[in-house]
Amino acid sequence: MRVNTYECMFLLDTNKVAGDVGAAAQQLHTILEKNQAEVLASRQWDERRLAYPVKGHKKGLYYLTYFRTDGKNLVNIERDCALNEMILRALVIKIDPKIQETMLAVARDEHAFALQMAAEEPAEEGGTPAGVEGIEEGRPARRPRRHPEEVGKE
Repeated sequence: MRVNTYECMFLLDTNKVAGDVGAAAQQLHTILEKNQAEVLASRQWDERRLAYPVKGHKKGLYYLTYFRTDGKNLVNIERDCALNEMILRALVIKIDPKIQETMLAVARDEHAFALQMAAEEPAEEGGTPAGVEGIEEGRPARRPRRHPEEVGKE
């Protein structure tokens, strides 16, 4: 089978992690490496309050990992994640090879380089970078207010 690159977002129990994110990351890497996966990049994403309780927890720590493995190993990885008490949820998606390097650069926290490349892209004729039309001082453009007497005259 063909080896692919995958992105996995883990939702971790903040009580089990208890501030030692390094040990939690090592445990995640052990699960992946036990199932013949090569970890390419990983980092803590965010710690947040959840929109709804997940396994009775209202807070969770998101941890992002990129790894390369054979597709047949995913079943075992997902099973090991389900059996681990620290992992509340895990979502694994396949990364498109066309955007793989960009995603890995962002995951390795090299986003400054990505932002620099975006800034160097040629601007459109109006001098505004592509996709930034109508943005002034970091805010999107707003329509002018209509007065109540103008509403019915259209």
